[in-house]
Amino acid sequence: MTVTMPPPVPTQDRGASSAPDAPAAPAASKRRRPRSPLWAKLTAGLGVLLVLTSGGGIAAGRVLISQTTGTIAKGDLTGDAAKTVAEGADTGTLRGPIDMLLMGLDARARWADGELHSDTIIILHIPAGHDRAYLISIPRDTEVRVPAFEPSGYPGGTAKATEAFYWGAQNGGGWTGGAQLLAKTLKDLTGISFDGAAIINFGGFKNVIDRLGGVRMCVDQQVTSRHMVRVDGTAMYLADARRTGKATKPVVHRVGCRDMAGWEALDYARQRYGLKNGDYDRQRHQQQLIKAMAKKAASGGVLSNPLRISGLIKAAGKSLVLDTGDVSIPDFVLGLKGVAANDMVLLRTNDGTFAGNASGRETITEKSRAMYRAVQQDRLDEFLLANPDVVANEK
Repeated sequence: MTVTMPPPVPTQDRGASSAPDAPAAPAASKRRRPRSPLWAKLTAGLGVLLVLTSGGGIAAGRVLISQTTGTIAKGDLTGDAAKTVAEGADTGTLRGPIDMLLMGLDARARWADGELHSDTIIILHIPAGHDRAYLISIPRDTEVRVPAFEPSGYPGGTAKATEAFYWGAQNGGGWTGGAQLLAKTLKDLTGISFDGAAIINFGGFKNVIDRLGGVRMCVDQQVTSRHMVRVDGTAMYLADARRTGKATKPVVHRVGCRDMAGWEALDYARQRYGLKNGDYDRQRHQQQLIKAMAKKAASGGVLSNPLRISGLIKAAGKSLVLDTGDVSIPDFVLGLKGVAANDMVLLRTNDGTFAGNASGRETITEKSRAMYRAVQQDRLDEFLLANPDVVANEK
């Protein structure tokens, strides 16, 4: 059968610096299990995700979380990749293992939804005991078979994993269409179905980190930023710096552990050029950043103070779209209160090194496919005992 190939994916212009006012309204689609409605106003943000992954003190924020539930956009982000009852879903509860798809976007004001790619793709796996969590990054340049997607008019074809979101967002598909097509592509690739998902705008990361008072990060390789420079000592995006007409100096992330402000931590975690293992090192740094945020929230008394939780939500602004299936957000958060930041384990796809095919495109090794099967079967602990080298070194 001949596969119709789509036109080339346009290259994004990385020049602007501000985040969009809001994502496009998610398109409606059928689900295999009951769904909650999409609320019209998106005001909560990454603070909810931090509460989910940070453990202690969650109960103190229950009232606040309940009060904000009605204003959080809870969309259908997994579509046909949603976990079914036959696959282990327990409708309306959080019993059993939980698999979440986390997607990071670099969404700036001048870019339409149809121009966006998912630059960060992470599967969050929580075993049935709900006492720990695993973060597994999918290489953004992995060659994947993207299925046809009627809402955006995409005919199906071969593309990079990061481009699946782009094709789902076309022709009005928006953030929801992008998420659904990426989720289905990943299910076909890994066999993993999803209990929920989150789309996170990188701008939300910066605001939340600043609200937390910075995070502790350890730089393991010196790298010069490809996105930011300094003008008169102030870090700025390249396009903004050029408009000033002033001399610039490079932003260099030097080896060592230190507290980082939001812009610095985010910029470091986004670098891949100039690193020994390229995108694999970036994946690990992104995982480290998520864990560092969760640890800071848990250790700094944030989660025992409803007012500080509220501050995180306000800081994140319109940076998050959340899908928790047919479980309410308060129940979802409180149901996973046993997962603490120190129980988050970072795992490496392809042993953290590039694995190419005859065409020079990224592929997934058989060992990593076995890891994905272990996630699907909730036997990841057994897999890690036999393959301890897939656990990432956090420094």
